[in-house]
Amino acid sequence: MAELQPHDILVRPLITEKTVGLEEGENTYSFQVGLTANKHQIKQAVESFFGVRVVGVRTARVRGKSKRFGRHSGKRSNWKKAYVKVHHEDHIDLFENSEG
Repeated sequence: MAELQPHDILVRPLITEKTVGLEEGENTYSFQVGLTANKHQIKQAVESFFGVRVVGVRTARVRGKSKRFGRHSGKRSNWKKAYVKVHHEDHIDLFENSEG
């Protein structure tokens, strides 16, 4: 099996009202991750990419919904999300200032 790269493990951050509340209250960040990524790989990817200390990782598989597209029916893809708890002294800035 091929070794996953950090950009294959961390697909994108998830920004919703719930996740913003977790960031402020519990210092927990959520990411969409690759389906084959495990907790150890997610922890290493977050630590190397953002330079923070990870305390814990929780994962959940999200099953794709059945949808209708006009007169055709189909299914959205399954995906995986991870809740990453960071050490209380560390912080991940998902919206970096791009002013310059």
